[in-house]
Amino acid sequence: MNTYYDVIIVGTGAAGLFAALSLDPQLNILMITKDKVENSDSYLAQGGICTLKSPDDFDAFYNDTLKAGHGENNPESVKIMIKNSPHIMKELMDYGVEFDLDKQGNLAYTREGAHSNYRILHHQDVTGKEITSKLIMQVKKRSHITLLEDTTMLDLVCDQNQVKGIIVLHEGKIKQIDSKAVILATGGMGGLFKHSTNFRHITGDSFAIALKNHVELENINYIQIHPTTLYTNENERSFLISESVRGEGAYLLNKDGERFTDELQPRDVVSNAIREQMKKDHSDHVYLSVMHMDHDQVLNRFPHIYDRCKEEGYDMFKQPVPVVPAQHYLMGGIKADTCGKTSMMQLYAVGETACNGVHGANRLASNSLLESLVFAKRAAGVINETIAEVENKHLDYDLTKYQDVEKLQKENHQLVLDEIKKRDEEFYDKWCQFES
Repeated sequence: MNTYYDVIIVGTGAAGLFAALSLDPQLNILMITKDKVENSDSYLAQGGICTLKSPDDFDAFYNDTLKAGHGENNPESVKIMIKNSPHIMKELMDYGVEFDLDKQGNLAYTREGAHSNYRILHHQDVTGKEITSKLIMQVKKRSHITLLEDTTMLDLVCDQNQVKGIIVLHEGKIKQIDSKAVILATGGMGGLFKHSTNFRHITGDSFAIALKNHVELENINYIQIHPTTLYTNENERSFLISESVRGEGAYLLNKDGERFTDELQPRDVVSNAIREQMKKDHSDHVYLSVMHMDHDQVLNRFPHIYDRCKEEGYDMFKQPVPVVPAQHYLMGGIKADTCGKTSMMQLYAVGETACNGVHGANRLASNSLLESLVFAKRAAGVINETIAEVENKHLDYDLTKYQDVEKLQKENHQLVLDEIKKRDEEFYDKWCQFES
């Protein structure tokens, strides 16, 4: 591993990968991930990716996004995301991404909760895996991109509010790596919760590091609870049952087998409805039923969900499946503009790590992958235009203060949870009993 790169990207989800592929190939790029390259939440995304199906859907797409976000969205961010979506889809397909087709051989679209139109492209029920795996293949072909797994960022190297690199733990050693620019694409914070659809190693490190270095955060308490994850008593990553299942017609049922809510409302509304029903039923779950749906439709559209439920002892065609809400997504994060710029010079944030206001207070289903790709590309564009003007300056950091990594990470986790509580004690009391 070198001690200098032009650009360092922390994270190997869709945002980090797309940023790397969008950067000038003349730049020397380092990508790191604290686990394996495939183990990002982007890889787990099931439902699909939104796109502007036709120009006449722009207003409806825009309004659906704002309505789901309770009107707290940044209108500029939303417009940029929607406008750029067709170009992103073309680029993905040029990289080899395959989306499902209808019987006529045209792109097949579905919809999910809070969508007024069918505008979501998908690859069965493993859209994230299809997109991310193809981007990983492309990254591995680029000789100017170095990819390091099992490498943890411990701190930023900065001087006078300008980032100069990062401190990492790599192969058991603490190292300083200098760079002209750093892109944070570390995902959310699901690993801090007992029940989460996120990988356990995604613990919000970058938010704690941002706080310590006086990088501005925004709406860190805007945390989305997904209504339907497969119920289990085990303390492990919750298996997501995609909103698309409800979008295609599945019902939510109480303990008596009765529907109790409109399944296609925004996620926060449905999650709260489930929570209230669980209280009424004195139960730790409700049920999701596809028994009334066409079985071939379910098998064709959701083969992996069907198989996973069967592995857990539930035949979806013979019985309802027990489901429970779980932490899923962060709408807030490190404050960023529409090009990923943060309050620290040369430090960028993209994907779930960033808050550019596109999601408002609640994310519209299947906007996450789209947002990650659109704004990652825009951040890369700014870096391409400006990096030649950035001076490379080495700073001598004392690495001894990072030796107790376990203690440091515990402090970071508590710092993030305390920040959530400070900003929204009601949410903390309601949902953060799930913290580990």
